[in-house]
Amino acid sequence: MEAKIQEEKIAKVIEAIRPAVQADNGDIFLRGVDVETGVVQVELVGACVSGPASTVTLKAGVERILKDRVEGVTEVV
Repeated sequence: MEAKIQEEKIAKVIEAIRPAVQADNGDIFLRGVDVETGVVQVELVGACVSGPASTVTLKAGVERILKDRVEGVTEVV
């Protein structure tokens, strides 16, 4: 049951982040959660994919926010 709750929390945080990503002509989608390792898989699309800052956006932004808001998240890929 705990795993489902964590995945739901992660999905809610991704939905909260989406408008900011969409404002830059991109989008972000949750693709998977490994509840044992804490690794969250997301997909960046649109302008986010080819932008030189996409890795920075992912690591510095999305990963930090998820780590802050959802206990157990270790990495975002």
